[in-house]
Amino acid sequence: MSATPGRPSPSPIWSPTESTRSLPEVHGTVPIPAHAGFWRKFFAFAGPGFLVAVGYMDPGNWATDLAGGARYGYTLLSVIMISNFMAILLQALAARLGIASGRDLAQACRDRYSRGTTVALWMGAEIAIAACDLAEVIGSAVALQLLFGLPLIWGVCLTASDVLIILYLQHHGFRYIEAFVLTLIGVIAAAFAVELWLSRPDLLAVAHGFLPQAAIVRNRDMFYIAIGILGATVMPHNLYLHSSIVQTRKYTDSVASRREAIDFASLDSAVALMFALFVNAAILIMSAAVFHGSGHQDVADITQAYKLLAPLLGTGAASVLFAVALLASGQNATLTGTLAGQVVMEGFINIRLRPWLRRLITRLLAIVPTVIVVAVAGDAGAGPLLILSQVILSLQLSFAVFPLVQFTGDPATMGPFASPGWLKGLAWTVAVVIAVLNAWLLYLVAVGGV
Repeated sequence: MSATPGRPSPSPIWSPTESTRSLPEVHGTVPIPAHAGFWRKFFAFAGPGFLVAVGYMDPGNWATDLAGGARYGYTLLSVIMISNFMAILLQALAARLGIASGRDLAQACRDRYSRGTTVALWMGAEIAIAACDLAEVIGSAVALQLLFGLPLIWGVCLTASDVLIILYLQHHGFRYIEAFVLTLIGVIAAAFAVELWLSRPDLLAVAHGFLPQAAIVRNRDMFYIAIGILGATVMPHNLYLHSSIVQTRKYTDSVASRREAIDFASLDSAVALMFALFVNAAILIMSAAVFHGSGHQDVADITQAYKLLAPLLGTGAASVLFAVALLASGQNATLTGTLAGQVVMEGFINIRLRPWLRRLITRLLAIVPTVIVVAVAGDAGAGPLLILSQVILSLQLSFAVFPLVQFTGDPATMGPFASPGWLKGLAWTVAVVIAVLNAWLLYLVAVGGV
């Protein structure tokens, strides 16, 4: 992808006007104490990273982690760990772009690329968000079905109410959205801490699982799950979202203030993503400990896992906690997915509508395909669709990662905040590795399927 011929490289945008701001209704609304200590400033900047981390522990992760643990034991823990480190790097770059340039990733693409390229990237991003929402909405609907017996299609429709939740919380301030999301993350983490205690995994085998193994690449089926984990962990729509919501903080236009904002935003996302690493690893470890060694290696379906947990662990609390955490995960992810949809639509094609109408449109773009898929595939197709959705996300990832790495390394866009040489080298290495892995997956599919 290259810049439009004849179009000059954009200069850094230090103070975007209200008409060009990303998420203008919440832009710069969270105050930062000017003369406070480290911890007060950290808590003031903390929040966007946890909204991003939600996407790294959504129901799509559950599907791939459950399948990986049940089939291959602890082997794929190394994939979760490596993917998480990739995510920390890429999310730090997304935060750097938003704070330094005053543009989110979608807006930066619109500024730099031709109209045709921009539209193609926008359509790809919408497909990725639809795939992501497929996992999130199905996950929430499955949780409602498990807990309350609600039909899957009704549960899918009910999750559309997250638009109302966002509008209500955002009316009172962006911090309320962050507090709501953080509360649900706490529910998920607590539930899986108990699940780990109940499952009593082999700690030595767990430690060995964090060491990368060549069998992951050689085994076609294992590699398919590994790519699904990569797609579920490093999510393209989160790069767009993070580059936008870091701009909710009210830092100043000075170089020192923006540099401080970049440092704190990077720390915020790193801490939040370590929480996500715990949750993802806990799901796979629980699946490996409970299913892999008990003759249930074919477990890849959330409903099947829910039904087996209670008899295998000897307590009904295991299944209930599993479903409650799933509901919290799915609802959390739909909230942040809706915000990401707004960022993508506004950033790429510059549509400015009333907040409620914007969110309704972006929600329908994601909900309608999900309703159709669930209606056609039925309850039995939910599990395979969750894993497939994560592979789609992974295939789309490079189309967000390459522009991000390009922009953050460009002094014309970033000014004094352009990535230094070591960071550019590391970022391009990650981008190429992701592209190569996805190309290898396509080859495996082409020569014989997975």
